[in-house]
Amino acid sequence: MRLDSILTILRALDEAGVRYLIAGGVAVNLHGYTRLTQDLDLVVELSPRNAMAAVQALARLGYHPQVPVEITEFADPARRKEWMTHKHMQVFSLISEAHPDTTVDLFVTEPFSFDEEYDRADRYELVAGSEVRTVRPETLIAMKRVAGRDRDRDDIQHLEWIIEERRDSSND
Repeated sequence: MRLDSILTILRALDEAGVRYLIAGGVAVNLHGYTRLTQDLDLVVELSPRNAMAAVQALARLGYHPQVPVEITEFADPARRKEWMTHKHMQVFSLISEAHPDTTVDLFVTEPFSFDEEYDRADRYELVAGSEVRTVRPETLIAMKRVAGRDRDRDDIQHLEWIIEERRDSSND
């Protein structure tokens, strides 16, 4: 994954007015545990308008689905439900020849109350004047417990340490 690609993607989403939160490995890195990750996981607020704005912004960057569907189908709640029910899809993976090292995975559901998490999200400045929101460590832990992979268990341990360190530093 490339930082310049991530910045380009996030800038495009911001310019399109998309409401999203960074999740997955990139969020883990931003919270303070550096590890390799191959994709940019995003939880997008799934109103049809916001979801359409997200996929249109990504399409302008050359992103298209890894599966044989139209990118705009992501904005259709009935279609996403069909993918979850019949294909057991959890994320809608997008690839781009312009950004070959940076796959974008859009969650097909909001795994939490989006508005609540968005308002409480941790914020980080990746470059001067560019603030991004991430899923909070506590929420990431809950998401990773559901996934249950080895790397998720490792992330959970490190996120718990990060939460503990934050708690300790706020008590000083």
